Amino acid sequence: MSELLKKLRLPEEGSRVLCAVSGGADSMCLLELLLEWGGCEIAAAHFEHGIRGEESLRDRDFVREYCRERGVECFIGSGDAPGIAAERGISLEQAARELRYDFLERTAAEHVFDYIATAHNADDNVETVIFNLARGAGTKGLCGIPPRRGRIIRPQLAIGREEIERYLCERGIPHVEDSTNADDTYSRNRIRHTVIPALRAIDPALGRAVARTGELLRRDDECLEEMAQSFIAANFDGRSLDAAELCALHPAVGSRVVRRILGPGAEECHVSAVLALCAGEGLGWTDVKGQRVRRERGRLYFRSETPPELPSLALPRQGSVRLDTAGIEISCRPVVFGEVVNSKFKTYHLKCENIYGDITVTAPHSGDRYRPYRRGCTKTLKSLFAERKYTLEQKARTPVLRDGKGIVLVPPFGAAERCVPQKGDAALEIVIKII
Repeated sequence: MSELLKKLRLPEEGSRVLCAVSGGADSMCLLELLLEWGGCEIAAAHFEHGIRGEESLRDRDFVREYCRERGVECFIGSGDAPGIAAERGISLEQAARELRYDFLERTAAEHVFDYIATAHNADDNVETVIFNLARGAGTKGLCGIPPRRGRIIRPQLAIGREEIERYLCERGIPHVEDSTNADDTYSRNRIRHTVIPALRAIDPALGRAVARTGELLRRDDECLEEMAQSFIAANFDGRSLDAAELCALHPAVGSRVVRRILGPGAEECHVSAVLALCAGEGLGWTDVKGQRVRRERGRLYFRSETPPELPSLALPRQGSVRLDTAGIEISCRPVVFGEVVNSKFKTYHLKCENIYGDITVTAPHSGDRYRPYRRGCTKTLKSLFAERKYTLEQKARTPVLRDGKGIVLVPPFGAAERCVPQKGDAALEIVIKII
């Protein structure tokens, strides 16, 4: 058994592993180490990104022929990374990565592989940490490349590039060189050619030092993530949470709570905007990641939308209308006031003699006011809503019944004083039923 094989983070024996093989030194080393071990079923997968023309096609043919000679099943995929980058407004590197991983995941799912093995090594990990540090990443970014993410595993993260090249040379294993690896217009190449040699002059064991730091940070990050998840489970109802409770969290936990709720792609600027909104008072909102986060009455509402306004509808004296927007049905019938009221629904009575013209159902209007029965004063709907601590959505879903003279009824605040019947009066019974 080779010394490198002892450093390999091996999957379970008997598992099916799809090995991502570009044809470069790292992936050829990983493929051969897995074959040397022999403890699992191995197949190869190669993706041609449509970037380097004939050189890219050369790599594809090299991998296909090598796998044929070694008796390894090989799956080939291809895509247009430059086209995807232009279409989505992302970098060429990101487009290539997304296409490659999509191909690997689809292939693994279709052919029932337990794992996807990629050839990231210790030097790749150092490059990733430095790259993320230069961009101002948090703990998660400084953890480096995770040994496992879902079904994706990185078996040779403990092996350096020099060790890989020596292994290939000693065994006469061929590989291809990617000409873009020498192009310092790419950030990672500048890090590889300039930054890492300078750091390695300070500490020759740079790879191990960065890996150790990553493990410590990963442990701390997992603890903070668990705290954030526990808070979400206890306080987030799927739409909203208490703003004061979120603000009371340590920022390290609070930021993770917000990031988890916002979902994939949430950036630091998005998280900061939500936390700043959380610390404010009254009604406010911020638009992040294509969604509106609203602060209202001490709660933060995520994925908030402007509530649709109720339509204006004529209310028949005998019959019913549905307001799907409010989730209610309003039924009317003429009665003699004093009959037994069906208490299953919200039932109101208006004196027919004091109804002026037709009744319409509308949404609340700015400046609406009326004199509710037994209040002894005229109240604005704004103040009535404030008393009940209505949210914007509750306000928008409140039906207002009007006649030719003004408001006659606002559930649940009651009928207008001028329309309240006495026993024996001809009345219009109005029943509001939840649908």
